[in-house]
Amino acid sequence: MREVEQLADLVERVVEGDPWHGPNVVALLEGMSARDAAAQVVPGAHSIWELVLHMTGWTREVQARLEGEAAGEPAGGDWPAVRDVSQASWTAAVTSLVESHRALAAALRASDDRALATPVIDRRDPASGTGLSRYLTLHGLVHHTTYHAGQIALLKRAIEARVP
Repeated sequence: MREVEQLADLVERVVEGDPWHGPNVVALLEGMSARDAAAQVVPGAHSIWELVLHMTGWTREVQARLEGEAAGEPAGGDWPAVRDVSQASWTAAVTSLVESHRALAAALRASDDRALATPVIDRRDPASGTGLSRYLTLHGLVHHTTYHAGQIALLKRAIEARVP
């Protein structure tokens, strides 16, 4: 199997497949209401909804980098605000998260292993992580998504433990 196919599998697996670490992101979000997703259950922490928007933005940013765009923050910012707390908006946010990972995986499958060694374009200060290869950037995204999946799992437990 080509390396780009293996990376595409990892990108999909953490969100909607069978990851090694535990439940995927979609499984963690299944059946969650917009009210719970928007809840600030831990003072100073992001809501689950904010985490979903953050992960979606960074997935799209990584895909843009792989397509030759210069590195930067996601188009909607690092931590986009939740503006509409309707159930329809929550469903759309989860759908966008899944679709962003599927699109990145599809782009990977259509690419070549040789591209993985090339650096992403990054005009920032070298101390900020310039010179990362596409390979390391993709692994970083999978780690990033997994990290936030763990946060979602903990926040979900806190929500479930609340007194009604």
